[in-house]
Amino acid sequence: MTWKPEGYPSLSPYLMVRDAEAVLGFAEAVFGGTRLQVIPSAQGGILHAEMRLDDSVVMMGEVKQAGDAHVHLYLPDVEAAFDRAVAAGGTVVQPLTDKGDGDMRGGVSDGHGCTWWMARHID
Repeated sequence: MTWKPEGYPSLSPYLMVRDAEAVLGFAEAVFGGTRLQVIPSAQGGILHAEMRLDDSVVMMGEVKQAGDAHVHLYLPDVEAAFDRAVAAGGTVVQPLTDKGDGDMRGGVSDGHGCTWWMARHID
């Protein structure tokens, strides 16, 4: 008997965003995300969506009055991902910086309800 879907982690963030289709597209373009499931709403938006990002699954739904969700990702080439995020139309919230806590980190808002914090651990 399985207690969770094959390949899913025990814990997945659930984002409430203004435009789930735009957030999914941004994550595909920037991070190579893969859509697992998209359930449309009766109003024409997205009721529920799931996307794999590396070894994690991110779930989301749409709320037109949502504030930004915040997600933190460790990436092997954070500089390239940060550049792709800006090229995909993201707005820099914080430039990539050695934060002095062992991480190189910066943030980009996708403009559709999610701020993506990207980091690489510095050995």
